[in-house]
Amino acid sequence: MKIVLAYISGMPDRQDRYISLLPTGLCSLQACLRSAGFDAVLVNFSGSSDVDIRLQIARLKADIVGISQWTHNRFASLELARLFRSESPDCTVIMGGAHATFCYDQMLQKGSPVDCVVLGEGEGSLLEIVRHCADGSSWRDVCGIAYLSHEGIVVTRRRVPLSDLDSLPMASRFLEESVGVDIQLQSEFILTARGCPSACHFCSSPSFWQRKVRFRSPESIVEEMVFIRNTYGLIYFSLRDDTFTADRARTIQFCRLLIEYRVYALWNCQSRVNALDEELLLWMKRAGCECIQLGVESGSPGILKRLGKSITPELVEQAGGLIRKVGINLSIYLITDVPGETGDDIRQTIELIKRIRPDDGYVSPLAYFPGTRMFEEAVGTGIIERNVFEADGHSAVYAVVEPGGNSRRILHWLSRVAPQDALRFNRQKELLGYCFVTNLLAGEFFRQRGDHIAAEREFREVAEREPENPWGWYLLGDLYVEMGEKKRARECYIEVRRIVPEHGPSRTALTVKKKRGQNGPAPDCYQ
Repeated sequence: MKIVLAYISGMPDRQDRYISLLPTGLCSLQACLRSAGFDAVLVNFSGSSDVDIRLQIARLKADIVGISQWTHNRFASLELARLFRSESPDCTVIMGGAHATFCYDQMLQKGSPVDCVVLGEGEGSLLEIVRHCADGSSWRDVCGIAYLSHEGIVVTRRRVPLSDLDSLPMASRFLEESVGVDIQLQSEFILTARGCPSACHFCSSPSFWQRKVRFRSPESIVEEMVFIRNTYGLIYFSLRDDTFTADRARTIQFCRLLIEYRVYALWNCQSRVNALDEELLLWMKRAGCECIQLGVESGSPGILKRLGKSITPELVEQAGGLIRKVGINLSIYLITDVPGETGDDIRQTIELIKRIRPDDGYVSPLAYFPGTRMFEEAVGTGIIERNVFEADGHSAVYAVVEPGGNSRRILHWLSRVAPQDALRFNRQKELLGYCFVTNLLAGEFFRQRGDHIAAEREFREVAEREPENPWGWYLLGDLYVEMGEKKRARECYIEVRRIVPEHGPSRTALTVKKKRGQNGPAPDCYQ
């Protein structure tokens, strides 16, 4: 029995390698099925032409298809379901994901290509459905699903959430059983928890996870990072939990393990301004955290309240100041074009940006999503219709008619305020003592400004103090390429390969040298 777990991004994002990544939940589903002995393959159709998609579907000959649906790809995912139904009329087509969970009633209409929708967390429900299909029995009593019967739409009993996330198999162990998946890039992104303690009005996480947060153990996270490092050569990771630091003790233990096992990985995470303190940040930086992304959303107290954010600009400043003091890069998320937003609200946001001076940021016009309080309020007051996601053909349903103007104003200021002084690295070294992350960030700062001597000094200290840390050697190699010292660069890349044999950029650099008689710069360390 062939099971295909498929994803396709919305049309505007088909060629964006980051937006076109598979949802991490889909990878977890495949790991569960393969661990149970089923032939499940991941397929990312995002980069394929329509002709190629049809050819791939015909070759796959799927018996069961699971498709991940989100608001931005709601039309593309439904069209993909139709193509599977057309090519394999007898296959069972299942839809899951946040959009499908909240809009199952609009999807399960007469003539729909979808047989059932998995609601919320999918591992248990999908595994049961597959087992029923394997033995020829009915799956219609499985908990946590919705389907269309002769009497109408049936929603079965809610499934009890998994109590132990460590019991799930490691998704990265099965990524090679895939089509169209950038395995190295996919492996960079790791989820270590499910749920969020907050209840922002624009986010569907509170409804999807029922405001309950479940955590993987620090041991399981480190085990996965080490496996990915040894298997795929990655030494940079992005931990994509809604609030990675929600459990302070877990975060510190995670950092202790990274330090104890000398993993020497750089990583970033998302957090909240009220879930950080100086001691925690010191642990995080010493363990390799180079960037923290904060959901700031706005500098206006009125807009923050409207968005359901239980924070204040003062708390943002405090958190930003601590991050700056410790010396971790600060990235912020902002939301603009909120109904009722005034010029003064935008001014307050710009003033906050000037005060906290983030290294970078992301600005997005406010969009409606099903399952959010903001969407329900807009429907209740008649601002939009409940079927807006089927009626509006755009990938996003924005809260204002012509979004973007305020976003451009804020982006302009984000590009102007990033810190420029080098003395901050001296202050960080006085606070922390030796810390390889400080050296790497300082070295990159100097390298980008053409000060190769200062950059070499920073990277060289890492290589000498921690010879088993691949980052000192790797960035030295990049630096020597820029300086035209090809022999020294090659020696550094060889050291990286000694420590992390599968490290892709170093392998590429050495291969180019061998084949073409010249060396090219390895990819930037933060890509």
